[in-house]
This record gives sequence, structure tokens and C-alpha cells, in this order.
Amino acid sequence: MDHLAPLDNLVAALSRLPGIGRRTAERLAMALVQDRKGLMRILANALLEADDGLACCERCGSVTLSTRNPCELCTRPRKEARILCIVESPGDILKIEESGGFHGRYHALMGRISPMHGTGVADLRMDRLLERIADEGFEEVVLALGTDAESDATASYVRELLANRPVTVSRIAFGLPAGSAIEYSDAATLARALRGRQSM
Repeated sequence: MDHLAPLDNLVAALSRLPGIGRRTAERLAMALVQDRKGLMRILANALLEADDGLACCERCGSVTLSTRNPCELCTRPRKEARILCIVESPGDILKIEESGGFHGRYHALMGRISPMHGTGVADLRMDRLLERIADEGFEEVVLALGTDAESDATASYVRELLANRPVTVSRIAFGLPAGSAIEYSDAATLARALRGRQSM
């Protein structure tokens, strides 16, 4: 109905978010419309503030303040500054930083090779990656990508791309989650864990 065009527009906008299908978008839209505590305005203001105040780092791709670009991860001294960790998205950088297990530099590809979703090599930040390796003197590149077929294809492509560069290429180990048991593990994860075993 024409008089519900604003609702249709809201649903369409929400359904463009990753992981939000049409039905979920409709439920979210209805919750916002029905809310009488001002949530829609709070959300709108938060979105506008984020749009004005946040950006992706021009160097690594991580989320940063618009006024601080390149970001702090790229400009402050880092213990392992000669190691570059390649991830698929800025969210991966935040997760790795929260873990406290890595102290080098980052490079977000902003996706992965996915013919099904129309994402090819040209859509990723591969050229910027090659520039950074040439300019910043990295000695090791760590591929911290997922374990699905698309991430594996992306990892293989990056490994081939860097084959003639003066860097060592490694990939993060895959195995059982902390606090988990073998009986709850799938076959692929268990096989990777066994291949990536370490001496004690």
C-alpha cells in the first residue's frame, strides 16, 4: 500500500544488512515502529553519528575514527611490526585484538573470493596488499581466514600472489575450540587439528 511506503523502505534497508533476511527485517521494522520509547530516533542518531565519526582505515581496513586515519593499529609501535595478519573483514581485526594473541599489523581484504556472490579478486584489496608488502618491509604474512571453501580459495590465491615476494606465508592453525570435546567436533575440524598438531 502506498501509505506504508516508509515501512517498506525501512524493511528494504534492514534486509540489506548481512545475516538479515526479509522476515527478520520485517520483524525488526515492526519492533521499531511499535516502540514508544524513542528507539527509532536513538537508532537513527547512532547511525548518523557512526556515519560521520567512523571510517575504515585507509591502510589496514580496520574501523577507526574519521579523524584518525590511518588508525592507531597502523601508527603506534607494535612488538611484531614485521608480521602482517591478513583477514577478511574489519570485524576479524577486532576479534584478534580482543584475543591479545597477535601484536603485528593487519590487512583486511574486505571480503573473500566468492563467485556465487559475485566477489572476485578485483573486489578485494589485493593491490593495496602488494603495495604494503613492498613499502613496509614485512617478513611474514599470516593468513587468518575462515575454513570454508571460499576462504580456502582466497588463501590459496594470496599464497600464489605472494610466492615470489620476500615474505614467509603461514596460515593460522585450526582445531578444537577451548573447552570443547572431540565428540562434539566435526570431521573437517578434527582432521585439521590432527594435521596442525604441535610437540609438547
